[in-house]
Amino acid sequence: MKNSIFGVLSNILSHRRNAINVKSNVVTSNNIPYAIKVIAENIYVPWAIAISDEGKLYFTERSGAIRMIEDGKLNPQPLITFRAPFSRGEGGLMGIALDPNFSQNHFIYVMHTYSEGNKFYNRVVRLLEQNNKASIDKILLDKIPGGQFHNGGRLKIGPDQKLYVTTGDAGNSALAQDLTSTAGKILRIELDGTIPKDNPFTDSPVYSLGHRNPQGITWNSKNIMYSSDHGPTAHDEINILKQGANYGWPLVQGNENSEAVEIQKPLIQSGEVTWAPSGIAFIDKGPWQGKLLVANLRGEQLLSLTLNEKGTEVNKIDSWLQNEFGRLREVVQANDGSIYLTTSNMDGRGNPRLADDKIIQLIPQDSVV
Repeated sequence: MKNSIFGVLSNILSHRRNAINVKSNVVTSNNIPYAIKVIAENIYVPWAIAISDEGKLYFTERSGAIRMIEDGKLNPQPLITFRAPFSRGEGGLMGIALDPNFSQNHFIYVMHTYSEGNKFYNRVVRLLEQNNKASIDKILLDKIPGGQFHNGGRLKIGPDQKLYVTTGDAGNSALAQDLTSTAGKILRIELDGTIPKDNPFTDSPVYSLGHRNPQGITWNSKNIMYSSDHGPTAHDEINILKQGANYGWPLVQGNENSEAVEIQKPLIQSGEVTWAPSGIAFIDKGPWQGKLLVANLRGEQLLSLTLNEKGTEVNKIDSWLQNEFGRLREVVQANDGSIYLTTSNMDGRGNPRLADDKIIQLIPQDSVV
């Protein structure tokens, strides 16, 4: 279930100068250092997971429901079901994040697609959870361009206690370079929806631009921020996110240069191989401590990136669970070191398997009794 991907450039330069390319020659092994357990099944396109300090697992289904798993058991009743999401194609209910003070204020943040007139948009809303039921408390961001494709959708709260939102170009690539649009961007807002004073563009939620369809963000132990982004045909990217930086879409893809604007090159890109990277997570404990994990949709695998000490270069890439569970959309780490994955085989692009879709728990072998 492990495939070591060789072909990382022998003379690795800084990611600012030359991103890593990968080749497709792999070696197969069977020594994943985690026990594998399916903890939920027969669910519909579980898009994102957030875990409370008490260990409750909250997840979104793209069709509009927020579900909860407690003590290993799936609550049959959703916390809330959004009736408005446009859930065809890549739209619907997507990202979820819990407030840092969730145990006290019970705020949940989600992003969903909706229609108004003949147009589609995405919005970020704050929910209030009480007794395993949720209601809309406040709309934080509205009228983010949306559509059947390229909605982005990931929500994460950073080490700075700000809410980060990934948005796709909504099928209109020019929007990714348009600073008046919130499409094709990483957005950064306060938890009440206001604009942080130290954002790079005055009175704007835009944190970085030039993204095509980013679906994952995470931070390492040094607070370096990483994101995943889908290329147009292969050339998928893992980026180090910098405030105010331009990641090039649609002017460039992969390692290309632009004479028009200064471009931040990817940490790594997939070359001619298609990954369709979605959720990513930095692992800070257990067998994969220090590694950056990337869930792959088209690639149907979990990539493990071994970084240098600074976290700014990739020294090795391993592929795990290839073709084992199909399309993987989300990867998150719990406080106990367990890693959770979601499958996305019911999203119209996969081949549904028995009892799909699923949530899978990887339990560190040393914690298995």
